[in-house]
Amino acid sequence: MAKEKEIKTNAMRILDKKKIPYDLLQYECDEFIDGLHTAQKTGVPLEQSFKTLVLQGKSRQYYVFVLPVAQEVRLKEAARLVGEKSLDMIHVKDITAVTGYVRGGCSPLGMKKQYPVFLHKSALDYEKIYISGGRIGTTLSLAAQDLLAVTGGRVGEF
Repeated sequence: MAKEKEIKTNAMRILDKKKIPYDLLQYECDEFIDGLHTAQKTGVPLEQSFKTLVLQGKSRQYYVFVLPVAQEVRLKEAARLVGEKSLDMIHVKDITAVTGYVRGGCSPLGMKKQYPVFLHKSALDYEKIYISGGRIGTTLSLAAQDLLAVTGGRVGEF
């Protein structure tokens, strides 16, 4: 019997190309569920589970923030970090057009364009963190330093 071919996401292809180790966790899910429920469903530690949010500044520039799933982004701190007067979340209907991903499957890796990435400083407290793999039902586990290296990301508190 032939082995079923694993379907790779852009995020996985980028990690493979850069030879960055990661673990793949897949779970059954037909529609968007938030990061808290994803962590529960996969059994990964909540404090090591991170969500990806895309914000837009007054300059019209997009920014990617990767933060713990149980936290909300603090817009003033995030704006200060990126040097913008203010930031707003992009509208749900714009997620696919801006990132190439769908809500609930947005990874900081492999978006349509490479936007500046900011990783919450708490990620450095763990050997591995869990992020979206670029598709609903797909989670990747990797070292925070590897995520920073492959995205050119910066660490901050927001």
